[in-house]
Amino acid sequence: MKIILVFLFIAPLALSAGAEEYSSSDSAAAPETKSRFAMLDDVRILANGLLQLGHGLKDFVHKTKGQMNDIFQKLYIFDRSFYELSLQTSEIKEEEEQLRQTTARLQINNEEMKNLSQEMNSKIEDLIQNKIQLQEQVWGLEDKVTKLAIIQPSMQETEEISSLKAFVEQQDNDIKQLLKIVEDQHVELDKQHNQIMELEDKLNHIELQELADNSFMEEQKEPETTPFLVHNVTAVRRGSDGAAPDCTALYSSGKHSSGVYTIKPNGSEAFDVYCEMKFGTSWTVIQKRVDGSLDFNQSWDAYTNGFGDLNDEFWLGLNKTYSITKQGDYILRIELQDWKDNRRHIDYAFSLGGPETGYTLQLARVSGSIPNALPERTDLRFSTADHDLDIANDFNCPENYLGGWWHSECEETNLNGKYVAPRSRGRLETRKGVYWKPKKGRYYLLKSTKIMIHPTDLKSYE
Repeated sequence: MKIILVFLFIAPLALSAGAEEYSSSDSAAAPETKSRFAMLDDVRILANGLLQLGHGLKDFVHKTKGQMNDIFQKLYIFDRSFYELSLQTSEIKEEEEQLRQTTARLQINNEEMKNLSQEMNSKIEDLIQNKIQLQEQVWGLEDKVTKLAIIQPSMQETEEISSLKAFVEQQDNDIKQLLKIVEDQHVELDKQHNQIMELEDKLNHIELQELADNSFMEEQKEPETTPFLVHNVTAVRRGSDGAAPDCTALYSSGKHSSGVYTIKPNGSEAFDVYCEMKFGTSWTVIQKRVDGSLDFNQSWDAYTNGFGDLNDEFWLGLNKTYSITKQGDYILRIELQDWKDNRRHIDYAFSLGGPETGYTLQLARVSGSIPNALPERTDLRFSTADHDLDIANDFNCPENYLGGWWHSECEETNLNGKYVAPRSRGRLETRKGVYWKPKKGRYYLLKSTKIMIHPTDLKSYE
């Protein structure tokens, strides 16, 4: 830059000197002199332009240096934050390991205390038996004393009675001391038990936090497939009385706000449903969970007829869902949200059988943004704790998983399971939460779920 500026400064001087030299020539060279003066003006204009360009480049360099300094500062802050997070993670892991070791030691101590307590109880029972026998002997001696009260007892009998009384008193003192030791042992056992329960609560909180930290953002998405959009030859039509057979028909009639509406599927009685308007159409919601306020560990009759509040958490009901889906082909959509508020969905082509089949479900994944966690192309019968149709398996899935679902070999995924929050207290019960568990993936503890259906003759819904 300095060389350019020196050149721009010297060039006008050199041209000016040349012009003065040429001015001493004869008048015949006057036109050529004028031409050279014109060239000098052009060079000066060019020099001014280059000078302005140099100033612009200098300003640009200063701005670029400032931006680079800002970037390096942000990178330094990021590296420092990452290092601090790594240290915190290491401390949490060390603390968890210490808690596990302490719990193991306490459990060993608890077993030893239990064994000691059993031995003490056995000794107490023996002492009690001895006491009973001694009391019977004392009562016999008292009878003898009563009979001999009239006559003067001999010295030998008096000594025998005194020794027996002293022995009985000694036995009573020993029994009292043993009872005091047992009471102290029970108090100590209670303290140990409380410590174990506190440690189990801490471990449970850590395990729940680890599950909640499993974010959908870390999951590799499966490639999107072409939507299974079949032209439905049995497309849903309005009934003869003009009633809408599902939420999609309501949307077509001008209802474009989500909410509770009354529908009347063909061949069925009218009932209320929640219609969710999205993707330029309307979906019929058959399950919704948001905060765990509703207990989904319900009976077969409840799952058949439905339960809950359509404006909050609810299960529409197997019978109502079947009355809708038997009208034609439908898409099943499952929407999930984890505890970091990441949202994912998955769509299935499906068929739902009637009550004579146990509401058998068959699924085929169509598309989605999360790996599949439900068996495909398999007859899945719905079952509850009081109506388990899988008689070949002694393990009752709904009873043990606390919620009715389409179980298949008691897989881990159950969107109707017990609602578990990361800060829940008590012992973590494996597989009893609201999980999404792909076969080759981790457990995802879910914050909210939603299951919806829509006719497959929809041209585009995403």
